[in-house]
Amino acid sequence: MKTSIKIENLSKSFNGKRILKEINLELPEDGIFGILGKNGAGKTTLLATLMGLVTPTSGEIKIFNKCLRKDKFDILNEINFQSPYIELPKKMSVYQNLIFYARLYNVKDKGKKIDNLCSELLVDDLLELNYGKLSSGQKTRVNLCKALLNTPKLLLLDEPTASLDIQTSEFIRKYLVKFQKNYKSAILITSHNLEEIQYMCDYLIILENGMVKDFDTIKNLLKKGKKSKIKELLLND
Repeated sequence: MKTSIKIENLSKSFNGKRILKEINLELPEDGIFGILGKNGAGKTTLLATLMGLVTPTSGEIKIFNKCLRKDKFDILNEINFQSPYIELPKKMSVYQNLIFYARLYNVKDKGKKIDNLCSELLVDDLLELNYGKLSSGQKTRVNLCKALLNTPKLLLLDEPTASLDIQTSEFIRKYLVKFQKNYKSAILITSHNLEEIQYMCDYLIILENGMVKDFDTIKNLLKKGKKSKIKELLLND
């Protein structure tokens, strides 16, 4: 099986406390993967480790068959990240932010790429506005534009629709599902919204106390648990 992410015996400790514990995981080359777990389960640490922001205490990560430890900068060209908790420079306009990141990512046809994404994500009327003056929903769509500039093979999303209204949340979900189908990318999502995970994701990773408690397709997990919804499955545990 071709994999997007292969994790072997991954552990991470902070100040003597183990946050991730001997994680072993192989994710298929494309699909949408949800990560669920209580606060402190290790979701954020796992994402940060996959981005190369946190160095594992032990273990190895391969992304598209490349070792993250040895080939970090090659891998970074193929991935991106978006979170509502990380903002872009507030005093720069939306366009200035996007052109800056397009140059950083060595995007070809920068202007065309920005125009297309802004049109698709309905932010083309925001280009001249300062990023800091945007609403939460507008910032989320601009942040997503930034994250898709390099058409990532692996997209990491931390609570992609947190604090958004129902209409904007639904728009973002549908757009991401369409993006994944069009580009056959791998999208990894952390969220506390169980309905969102069930709607968007093909696979589910359940973390508990820094370990992978379960991993399978959502369909198989629900079938094994004889449940119709993820919420029922988790409450049963």
